Amino acid sequence: MKIHEYQAKQLLRDAGVAVPRNIVAKTPEEAAKAYEELGGKIAVVKAQIHAGGRGKGTVKDNADQRGVQLVKSADEAKAVAAALLGKELVTIQTGPEGKLVSQVLVEEGCDIARELYMGIVLDRAAAKPVLMMSSEGGTEIEEVAAHSPELILKEHFDPSRGPDAFQVRKLCKKLGIEGATIKSAYKFIQGLCKVYVDTDCSLLEINPLVITGSGDMIALDCKMNFDTNGLFRHPKIVELRDLSEEEPAEVKAADTGLSYVKLEGNIGCLVNGAGLAMATMDIIKLHGGEPSNFLDVGGGANVDQVTEAFRILLADKNVKAVLVNIFGGIMRCTTIATAVVEAYKSVGFNVPLVVRLEGTEVEQGRKILSESGIPIIIGDGLTDAAKKVVASVA
Repeated sequence: MKIHEYQAKQLLRDAGVAVPRNIVAKTPEEAAKAYEELGGKIAVVKAQIHAGGRGKGTVKDNADQRGVQLVKSADEAKAVAAALLGKELVTIQTGPEGKLVSQVLVEEGCDIARELYMGIVLDRAAAKPVLMMSSEGGTEIEEVAAHSPELILKEHFDPSRGPDAFQVRKLCKKLGIEGATIKSAYKFIQGLCKVYVDTDCSLLEINPLVITGSGDMIALDCKMNFDTNGLFRHPKIVELRDLSEEEPAEVKAADTGLSYVKLEGNIGCLVNGAGLAMATMDIIKLHGGEPSNFLDVGGGANVDQVTEAFRILLADKNVKAVLVNIFGGIMRCTTIATAVVEAYKSVGFNVPLVVRLEGTEVEQGRKILSESGIPIIIGDGLTDAAKKVVASVA
C-alpha cells in the first residue's frame, strides 16, 4: 500500500524525525493561505500523487508546468496550485496518461547545503533490512544503480535495534559527513529505521535527504510503501489509503478476495496459484503474446469469486482473449467449470476463451464445459493452451 508524501512526513514527524513544516491545500486559495501561515520568504508547492519523478514531471498538455515548483509569494502559490489541481501530472512513473492531482503540499523553504539519498528496503537474501545511502541525492536512484552502483552504500541492520553507531560513522566517513552532523545523522537514521520496522514498511525512501547550513539532517521528500500483509496491525495507516490513486480493477479484486495486477497486454489470465499464474504469463510471452494481467483466484475460491474474476477480466477493453489455466488441488476443476458457465450467462463472452483443466475432478469439469454449449477452445496441456490463445488474437 502506498501513501502520499504529506502523510509519510506526518508519520516521520510523529516519530521525531526532522521534516520541514508544511500544509496540505486542496484549492488555490488554501495554497495562498498556507504560504502566508508558513511565514517564510520562499516555499515549495508540490503535487501529491502516488508516483515519483514529480519534480521533472509536467502537467499534461502544459509542458511548462512542473509538479514541484518554488514560489516566493502567496499569489505565486495560488497560481501554481491552480495550474496543478484538477490536472493530470505525467511523470516517468505514471505513464503517458498521468495521474490526477487532487491536492498539493505547500512546504517551507529549506537552507540546503547538501543533498543525499537514503532508502530502506528488505534484503530477502540476507533476511534483514538494508539501509542505503548515496551522495547522489535528488536524482533517480535507479539511474545511479544502473550507471554508478559503487555510489550506493549499504548497511544491513538488526530490526530490533537499528543500525549500530559504528555503521552510521562508517557511512558518514564514506559520504564526507563530519562534525556535529554525525550526531544529527545518528538520530535521524535511527528514527527512520525505527519507523520502517514499526510500521511494516516495504520501502522507505528519502530523496533528497538534506543537510542544512547548520548541519542538521531533514527529510525534504519521503516515499513510504507498506507490506499489505502487515496492515492488520496498523488500522491508522489503513485509514491513509487513497483509493482514487489505485487501479479500480485491483481494488475491486482485493475486495472480492482475489489477487489481481493490471498489465499492458491483451490476453487475460485466470489462474489458481501465484506460481502457476507467473508461469502462465511467461509461457504466453514465450509464444509471442502479451498478458493483460496477473490474476490468482487462490485455492479456495467459490463460484461467485471466480465469476467476479471474469467480470474484472472482461471489463478491460484491451483484453482480446482469455486463458483459464487451472491445476485442481484444493480448487476443484468443477468449481472453475461451473463458474465459466455462470460467467458466460451473466457477463457474456465477446472474446475467445481457452481453457486448460488438470487435477481434482478434471473429467467432471470437462464434462460440464462440453455440455454447456459455450464456444470454448480446450487446451491439451499448458503449452497447447498458450499457443491457442496467442493464435486467437493474432
